Amino acid sequence: MLENCLLLSLFAKENLNRMSERQLNLYDRLINEPSNDWDIYYWATGAKPTPAVFENEVMSMLREFAKNKKREQRLRQPDLEYLFEPPR
Repeated sequence: MLENCLLLSLFAKENLNRMSERQLNLYDRLINEPSNDWDIYYWATGAKPTPAVFENEVMSMLREFAKNKKREQRLRQPDLEYLFEPPR
C-alpha cells in the first residue's frame, strides 16, 4: 500500500545506515512478518496499539518518524541511490 511504501522507504533512507545489526533484524522482521500492511501503518501512526512481539526500539523510532515533526513533504519514495552512498 502506498502509505507504507512512503513511510517505510523514507524511514529506511534516514535510518538504515546507522542502525545496529540487531535493529536491522528487528526492522526486517517488522516489514516481513505481519500479514496485513495496514497493521504496520496503524502501529506506526498510533491508531492501534503495537503487539508486544513488535514493540521494540525500532517501532519506537518508526512511530517518532511517522510524527513528521519537521513537517517534511513526503510525497514520493526516495531514489535507491542512497543504498550505495557511504554512511554519514
